[in-house]
Amino acid sequence: MQRLTPPARWQVAECGCCRRILAGEAAGRTATPLAFALAALVLLLPALLSPLMSVSSFGARREAWLPSSAAAIWRDGFPSLGVLVGLFSMAIPVVFLLLLIWVLGNLQFGAHAHLGTAFRWVKHLRPWVMIEVYLVGCFVAYSRLKVVAVVDVGTGGWCLIAAALAVLIALILLDERTIWERLRPQHTAAADAARIGCTVCDLIVSAAAALRNCPRCHARLHSRKPHSLQRTAALVAAGYVLYIPANALPVLTTIRFGRAEHNTILSGVLELIRNDLWPLAIIVFSASIVLPLVKLCGLTWMLLATQLGTGRHLIARTRLYRSIDAVGRWSNIDVFAVSILLAVLQFGELTAVHTDNGLLAFAAVVILTMFASRLFDPRLMWDAAESRDG
Repeated sequence: MQRLTPPARWQVAECGCCRRILAGEAAGRTATPLAFALAALVLLLPALLSPLMSVSSFGARREAWLPSSAAAIWRDGFPSLGVLVGLFSMAIPVVFLLLLIWVLGNLQFGAHAHLGTAFRWVKHLRPWVMIEVYLVGCFVAYSRLKVVAVVDVGTGGWCLIAAALAVLIALILLDERTIWERLRPQHTAAADAARIGCTVCDLIVSAAAALRNCPRCHARLHSRKPHSLQRTAALVAAGYVLYIPANALPVLTTIRFGRAEHNTILSGVLELIRNDLWPLAIIVFSASIVLPLVKLCGLTWMLLATQLGTGRHLIARTRLYRSIDAVGRWSNIDVFAVSILLAVLQFGELTAVHTDNGLLAFAAVVILTMFASRLFDPRLMWDAAESRDG
């Protein structure tokens, strides 16, 4: 436990061990993030009900809608991928925004009842809100479609861009510390008592409260995440097994004039390079090929170092953990891009696309590594190093 003075203007408080930013200057505002959250929800509705883009080829015209991308993968024989696309691009963002608006709206008008649980779910759902990831997937699909057809961005597409920006601004302006302090003041245990901290709202309570619910956010309290190493190791092992077919098997099959062309993730990157779309090629290569492998290798390093109890590169490992936990969801760019292509490139005998098993394996790797990073407890690395030094 570290006791820090409140940050002054333009200052931040950092952890004395790993230099993580613990707190900045408290914004104390709820009205501005509330306004942007409301704007995001209002903009997301026409994005759901209007076409994102329209594609014209050989006199035929197709439209891509947000719901149609999930439905297209479902109809193509991959219902689990359809559910994934629907959850991450539509259902979870809407629930997330409704909960955030509920919390901020009640605080704005002075009501505090039962908001701790709601804001806890806001934090839990944030990694699975992928509006901006879906938007980048739209850019990738748009770039590939422009090569073979005439593409026009629709009203829903512009609204989706505005909604993604509004969500990002709302989260930038949101000060979690202000929210938690307004829900319940910070109370610490006695100075000579053992303490544990809530991993959701950072409330410090007596260690005797372990296995009970946090008084502020009602999360279950644990001194460390239960069975963290075993669960993380199992998910990482499964990720390694699926990583090879995810990159070796085709994720998309394109049929043009009766000729089938099988596309892997790497061939999609090479296609973007051939079309002089270097920025998108770098993004897709980094997010879809490099990032999952970095996550798997990074988590493996952390697991082995914890088991060995070594303190070498402890700060570097901690910072790496925070990085892979934050950016892991960006690997879903390819899943969303394929779902959009599947919804619009259906012109009968002229051009048609179908999902392949490689995309299912790839999506599984992304989800498994996301769960692995969420279940891993980085404090165990510090515990193991301290035990060996002691």
